[in-house]
Amino acid sequence: MKTAKIPATDNEYLIGKILCIGRNYVDHIKELGNETPAAPVVFLKPATAVVDDGGTVVIPPYSTACHYEAELAVLIGTDGKDIPEAEALSHVAGYGVAIDMTLRDVQDTLKKKGLPWEIAKGFDTSCPLSAFTPAAQVPDPQDLTIRLLLNGAERQNGSTSLMINPVARIISYLSTIFTLEEGDVILTGTPAGVGQVQPGDGMIAEIAGVGRLTISVK
Repeated sequence: MKTAKIPATDNEYLIGKILCIGRNYVDHIKELGNETPAAPVVFLKPATAVVDDGGTVVIPPYSTACHYEAELAVLIGTDGKDIPEAEALSHVAGYGVAIDMTLRDVQDTLKKKGLPWEIAKGFDTSCPLSAFTPAAQVPDPQDLTIRLLLNGAERQNGSTSLMINPVARIISYLSTIFTLEEGDVILTGTPAGVGQVQPGDGMIAEIAGVGRLTISVK
């Protein structure tokens, strides 16, 4: 079983659904040549995709183009359905750092065929995830800087203020489709600068005041 932890507290959550938002930063949309969506783009990862800080991403043999996408992660602490946007943040238990590992070659092939992305997004080890900082210690989830370093070189540096759909709107929207439950995790999209990893690489993803991940690649 995979759990989400909030250090220095007694709070530990069994991870349920991992709900992910794609195409939520304009510059990232442009760098991949995608169209800006009219509504949030939603896909899922299983809990078995989670890798803890210090863990290893294992690139599946069916891909030769595995990419990193650093993101703000949101841990749901209170169940809700059809949550008003104005109340959405009250359902958050904590914030963390995630890397949405993506098999870009596989995803591109699936997109061309109009097929789902899950085998490109949900494979084992595709969701490195940090521990979570209590929501009360993050005054504004739209005023955070997401950074990713690959082998010591900065590749991503973007502000959550640039989200097309902010965290509260994402929570509200998702709750109209899925009942959000304690332990669900939401990945909120990635800023520009995504790129490929190779076996032997090392990644550090961090959001000041939220968390940090150190991940190797195999």
